[in-house]
Amino acid sequence: MNSGGLETAGGVALVLAVLAVAAFGAMVWMKGRPFSQGEVFRASRLSAGNRLFPTQVLITPTSVVHYTPQWIGRYEHSIHMAHVASVGIDTHVVFSDVLIETTGGATPIHCRGHYRSHAVRMKSLIEKYQTAYYAAQTPVAPSAPPASSALPGDNVRPSPTR
Repeated sequence: MNSGGLETAGGVALVLAVLAVAAFGAMVWMKGRPFSQGEVFRASRLSAGNRLFPTQVLITPTSVVHYTPQWIGRYEHSIHMAHVASVGIDTHVVFSDVLIETTGGATPIHCRGHYRSHAVRMKSLIEKYQTAYYAAQTPVAPSAPPASSALPGDNVRPSPTR
């Protein structure tokens, strides 16, 4: 019996297995990188539900984006800063959950597995950006109706002269 053929087949299988594991590891690593520039908070891989693809939250001066990578594609949920109603932090022994509720009844953003310091930073950033957003909007005083020489009830037009 020729043992050289078995050794070659076993070697090819081993190489394919190593390549498959490397491809899997590269995909998990690529999907776990921050998805955008700026203040991105990534959940810990040690928390439940975040082992392979940790959820991420991007906070900008205009919006809050909840990003969850998937095997194929991704799930994003975005809320404009003007529509954020409240931010709640549920702290546990090691990790914290963050709940960002909206005005108008849309689905809230619920992020699990963030470090406590990240959760507090997320809340303070949202409050800071909301304060800046509403401070930039100056209240507009109601304008007076345009001055007119006609009195109310003077809707009668003069009849043309013949």
